[in-house]
Amino acid sequence: MHLQAVDTERYPFEGPEALREPVDAALRSVVDPEVALNIVDVGLVVGVRCAHDRVDVEVTMTSAACPASDVIVGDIEDALDTRLPAGWRIHVERVWEPAWTPDRMSTRAKAFMGW
Repeated sequence: MHLQAVDTERYPFEGPEALREPVDAALRSVVDPEVALNIVDVGLVVGVRCAHDRVDVEVTMTSAACPASDVIVGDIEDALDTRLPAGWRIHVERVWEPAWTPDRMSTRAKAFMGW
């Protein structure tokens, strides 16, 4: 998919406008347990594409050795499953390009971290 982030507050979204809010709410409900912030504010969501009853989410982690990686992916799948229409397939892919940097964090997350 390789969508590029437009800014640090949001992520690229492709798909029906009616799904933007439920998908965003689902992703914002997922917390990175290492920093106690949602994955959108941390900048882990690289992009989302919704088409043909399937949602593809690209996420990155703060490091390749992130011990919470599997938990975060599972939480994304669970959160989307509760907010998407019945029958939608969910695919979450970990990507390493673009690499995560603190610049991906939202203004809110940077303030929380004292940056």
